[in-house]
Amino acid sequence: MLFKARPELTEIISIRSNYEGEFPYVHNDLRSICGMDIFKSDVYRGPNLGVYIRVNDSVALVPMGYAKSKAEKLAKYLDVNILYTSIANTRLIGALSVMNNKGILLPKTAYQNEYDLLEKETDLKVGVLESKFTALGNVICANDKGAVVSPWLSDSDCQTIKDVLGVEVIQKKIAGFNQTGVVLVANNTGAVIHPEADEKDMKVFSNLLGVTVEQSSINNGIPYVSSGILANNHGIVVGSLTSGSEIMMLTRAFLN
Repeated sequence: MLFKARPELTEIISIRSNYEGEFPYVHNDLRSICGMDIFKSDVYRGPNLGVYIRVNDSVALVPMGYAKSKAEKLAKYLDVNILYTSIANTRLIGALSVMNNKGILLPKTAYQNEYDLLEKETDLKVGVLESKFTALGNVICANDKGAVVSPWLSDSDCQTIKDVLGVEVIQKKIAGFNQTGVVLVANNTGAVIHPEADEKDMKVFSNLLGVTVEQSSINNGIPYVSSGILANNHGIVVGSLTSGSEIMMLTRAFLN
């Protein structure tokens, strides 16, 4: 059950990546590998990009009030279209939704006009997870091959995730956390995980997601990696406080 639409809350602005040449690397020693780069950015003057923004290979969902100049840069960094929207009448798009290149999951608190917008403006399968855990980005990490899901979610929830995102699903804590989406980030080339994650679990996740999984932090020591990373298969954007050593770990995870 979705909430009644509030049309004034949703605005569409499409900004397409169209550029020539190369963008500056975030570190002087960093080199472009496999056609991907890592860039630094921020949102609302803070480094927590992953809380407010959700991306796949074709679109970035960004919140109202996100500066157009930054949206244009994000479109270039990740080679995506920009879609301004809200989820559940909030700016917390990354925390409340989950998206891969096949589908997008919204919480039951989402509004009907938000659902309709995504269905109209993307080619994704749009689904609603009828769970009391509405911060879906905190309890699900998915790429195009698999999803690591919080043990808090029900069997019915897991089936919906499989159907909408088109992936295999496993339920497992990470480093003692039930909030799997907070401590794991993956695209189709790599993944990073909480620095205290168990190596046996990392092998399980690697097999499911089809990528190498590396331990890392973000934004100068924060272990909740999804809060500061936007990752698709064209590039990686990280929070502005991310250190040089963390950049190198991300390079190892996503670009090698």
